[in-house]
Amino acid sequence: MGIQNDIVKFNVGGRIFQTTATTLANADRDSFFGALFDDNWDLKQPINGREFFIDRNPDCFAVLLDLLRTGDLYIPSNVPERLLYKEAMFYGLIGHVRSAKRGPFDGNRLKLSKSVTGRAPGDGTAIRAGPDGGCCVAHGSMVHVFDWMLEEHPPLNLDYQRVNDIGWVNAESVLISACERLGRGDSGMGLFSSYTGDLRYKFNVVHDNQIKSYTAGALCFSPDYKIFASCKGRSNEYGIGVWDQVTGKQIDFFYETPGWSLGEADKLQWLNGTTCLLVATLFPRKDNCYISLLDFRQKSTVWSWSDIGAPLTVDEKRARDAIAMEDCNSVCVVNEYEDLGFIDLRISGRSVRWSSRSRLMKGKMPDEPCYPKLALHNGQLFSSMNDSISVFCGPDWVLTSRLRRSYGGSICDFSIGGDRLFALHSEANVFDIWETPPTPVI
Repeated sequence: MGIQNDIVKFNVGGRIFQTTATTLANADRDSFFGALFDDNWDLKQPINGREFFIDRNPDCFAVLLDLLRTGDLYIPSNVPERLLYKEAMFYGLIGHVRSAKRGPFDGNRLKLSKSVTGRAPGDGTAIRAGPDGGCCVAHGSMVHVFDWMLEEHPPLNLDYQRVNDIGWVNAESVLISACERLGRGDSGMGLFSSYTGDLRYKFNVVHDNQIKSYTAGALCFSPDYKIFASCKGRSNEYGIGVWDQVTGKQIDFFYETPGWSLGEADKLQWLNGTTCLLVATLFPRKDNCYISLLDFRQKSTVWSWSDIGAPLTVDEKRARDAIAMEDCNSVCVVNEYEDLGFIDLRISGRSVRWSSRSRLMKGKMPDEPCYPKLALHNGQLFSSMNDSISVFCGPDWVLTSRLRRSYGGSICDFSIGGDRLFALHSEANVFDIWETPPTPVI
């Protein structure tokens, strides 16, 4: 019993292929080839007793069969790459193809894979990496969705209002937050199909048992299928709303307290360790910066920091982005010159410990500078600055590499997901895809 080395024959589009059961078993149980084995990994017999017939492209089959044999992917010139991907999806081998084309994500080994020119007018607002290696890009009131093959799907819009943030609920669903449509009472958030562009439902804010019009801002998701969004209404609906991902129903609302800022937050981040939500409202949206941790179980602010009253000699000490680093018990912030700062998460009100390790970035600013953004992925810290992205590693967050391309202008946003880094440029309406090259097969 078990996997055998029997010769297996396939007739694919009229061409005969021979391989072994052992080679086919490399495709895993949930693939087309895995279905040819029974529960004991014994190979089933063809219906005609001679070979398995598959009415598919034989050239692509040859490439995928060699991938199962060697673990290496070689695509000859006569095989269109997009066709190969579609055939790989049919056979359930798309994961094998992705692994062969790019290695595990490593910021210090990233290489520019491709650049895509957008079709929308105006500057980009945001870019978000999808869980399967695709992405979505917001330009003004439109969101353009790309799958992992970078084929564009139907665009999305929420009443043609300006998009403030976008997020992937899963590979099939994209969430959009937008400005309210004045005079209509429309909600500021909608869930769309990433494949068809259809609006599935809108999210309402309910206050005093009445549905309120509001502008939705920063978005965030938690593992227990909750959606968080900063909300700015016309009366008392300032704060952080919470909705159920499955039903779209509002389940909670954390109201903004006087003297603090939640409803106009630039960034939300769910912290799995403390099961709290980081809320950051930063300069220049507000004259001062406000960062807090909210515990929705107790409806309380468990940690907070603000630069109100802090001595500021120059504008460079203003925090432009923030990200919580639970393993380090700190919040990392970045200023206009990519200096990193760290705030202790264990005690509220601590001052920022600034590091000037990247002073070399100072100099002539571009004509249209973009504020820096931060991301944390697999223990590596990423910070965008003008036309480049810096990578920091180690306990002291040493600058280890920098990603830069020759054109496109400043980077207004970037995102990491699906083993890719996507960088959106402001001036040329273009985004880059950075990937880690695969480890050579010896």
